[in-house]
Amino acid sequence: METASVSHIRKELSHLPPEALQELVLRLARFKKENKELLSYLLFEASNEDEYVRQVKEEIDLEFRSMNRSSYYLAKKTIRKVLKTTNKYVRYSGKKETEIELLLYFCKKLKQSKLNYKANRVVFNLYLNQVKRIQKAISGLHEDLQFDYQEELEAL
Repeated sequence: METASVSHIRKELSHLPPEALQELVLRLARFKKENKELLSYLLFEASNEDEYVRQVKEEIDLEFRSMNRSSYYLAKKTIRKVLKTTNKYVRYSGKKETEIELLLYFCKKLKQSKLNYKANRVVFNLYLNQVKRIQKAISGLHEDLQFDYQEELEAL
């Protein structure tokens, strides 16, 4: 079975009545947790981006607090998990400001984690890659926002 392109799916969806469309969306939400999370974001949280960012930051805090610091291996594993979660929430939002705020917060928490991240090459490279992502995202913003976020980035 061949998967249809997004444009073809969009055309087909435009021909469906609202009831059938609702049924399709609910069926899609049943299959994967990520689909359900994205749908929840779009329906309930997209209108209040600041609250969404605050909730994600709380989740990042919680995951960093639960990090096992007994070995670099376990700490690195937790850091990757936190980054994966952060990237998932960035993808849901799709807004550059949210991406920058969440990645800046991740980098700040990594620095505050009392883990010598510079001693471990993998963790340090992970940190540097996030800084590069932040810089790339900042370059696509308005000049005033660029200046504000650039100051926050330099504070790291």
